[in-house]
Amino acid sequence: MIKAIVTGHSRGLGAAVAAELLARAIPVLGLARHRVGVEGMEEVEIDLSDAGALAHWLSGHALASFLAGCDTALLVNNAGVVSPVGPLAEQEPAAALRAAVLNVGAPLALSAAFVRAAPQAERRILHISSGAGRSAYPGWSVYCATKAALDQHARAIALDGDPRVRACSLAPGVIDTDMQAEIRATPDARFPLRQRFVDLKEGGVLVAPEDCARTLVDYLTGARFGSEAVDDLRELR
Repeated sequence: MIKAIVTGHSRGLGAAVAAELLARAIPVLGLARHRVGVEGMEEVEIDLSDAGALAHWLSGHALASFLAGCDTALLVNNAGVVSPVGPLAEQEPAAALRAAVLNVGAPLALSAAFVRAAPQAERRILHISSGAGRSAYPGWSVYCATKAALDQHARAIALDGDPRVRACSLAPGVIDTDMQAEIRATPDARFPLRQRFVDLKEGGVLVAPEDCARTLVDYLTGARFGSEAVDDLRELR
């Protein structure tokens, strides 16, 4: 039996991934700030940028209880933010701290707790990364750094050599989500490459979340998963 945990399941790619997993009869536990009331999915209302709240939840037995009895456990670390955007002088330190906790701290903590919670199962960890973790962009120092951290985390997990734990930090490509809308709404002075993302939208290049989720779940549940610690979904379509 396969069971899955998806963070940021209330909208965008996370919602599409959760829906795709449920369509394949895979039970899902969603972690997000807001519940969405999807039939057949268990939900936890939690702010993953609040390290204290996450630590408190992880100290309980909810994770192990959900994963009990599964042969394969999946963790999709999807929740994340692109803000703060802009040069250092324009970044709010508190916003940078929240981004670091949500984009990096939460996935790392959840990954450790996830592996401990299902010791008998094959465990697969999927970090939703970005090309920004592999190429630097002006105005995105926080986003680039946090996504690069996920890439390195997956590489190090592979070096640990546990055959029952697979991990991949996967760049999904450009997807038509609220995050893309936020990027396009950013002033040029804070993000000089904004027009590139406007052109992607106007050119019809953005991928629908549902289409991306279908390919992503195929990969996550397939035999190839974990063969590359860092990968790009666009090369798998």
